[in-house]
Amino acid sequence: MIDHVVGNKPLPVHVRRDIIERTDGIPLFVEEMTRAVLEAAGELETIRTAATVPSPALPVPASLHASLMARLDRLGPAKELAQVGAAIGREFSHALLAAVLRKPEPELASSLDRLIGAGLLFRKGVSPQATYSFKHALVQDAAYGTLLRRPRRALHARIADTIERQFAEIAEGQPDLLARHYTEAGLIDKAATLWGKAALRSLERSALFEAVEQLTRALGQIATLPSTPALRREEIELQVALIYPLMHVKGLAAPESKTAAERARRLIEQAEALGEPPDELLQLLSALAALSTIGRWRRVLPKIPRW
Repeated sequence: MIDHVVGNKPLPVHVRRDIIERTDGIPLFVEEMTRAVLEAAGELETIRTAATVPSPALPVPASLHASLMARLDRLGPAKELAQVGAAIGREFSHALLAAVLRKPEPELASSLDRLIGAGLLFRKGVSPQATYSFKHALVQDAAYGTLLRRPRRALHARIADTIERQFAEIAEGQPDLLARHYTEAGLIDKAATLWGKAALRSLERSALFEAVEQLTRALGQIATLPSTPALRREEIELQVALIYPLMHVKGLAAPESKTAAERARRLIEQAEALGEPPDELLQLLSALAALSTIGRWRRVLPKIPRW
């Protein structure tokens, strides 16, 4: 693998040995670390030629993460593109990348070519219809990890805003994608609503595991927000919606199912005490029916013989 990456370029024996020892024979590690060494060698050769001094020792990164970080640092302006792409996701379109980056097309094309030439990014199709994907999730993680917290949040907010304003089809069809970006941006009120929307979509297509996860996310985020009548109504709707998929995923007699039903009933009672009865009586009936069903199964299950 090292020979395949190196080609006709010379690589000292001790450097090969270091790469082999530090990568444990894992193909991705071998390839990435060898590329990092070659890129470092190119920089050192440039320095040696310019300064007419002996080349210093060729360093081998201590880990794959260090190797990827070193390679990203050598990308120059293309590093920002890698960061934006990593924040968007493992795969992203040329159109969305261009809209978020807001760079002249020649500058964007140059950075993309550099990432593709470095073997960090793959391209499918021809721009502006092209899509790109990171070679490996570890490459995406390394690029994303170079973002500091505040710039990262601002970037996710920009991505979410761009999708809502310019990519209405994505925003409407993938509310979970939008919810993720708003969550990472720290805009919890928008994120909670979108997680709820995504969950109801999942319920419509019987994706119950996804629905449970998305509803749990939405309810968890609502719990962190200042309570308002509108938010209390939304919380009741989502809590009642959680009962059905939990009963199918966890089981009728599961503690999680009973807890969800009890919480829905309690939220409805609290709303009524505040003079805010649910818009639909069906919500209360759903919670009560779930509790009744769960109660019956809890009484029956202990009597079923264990084979």
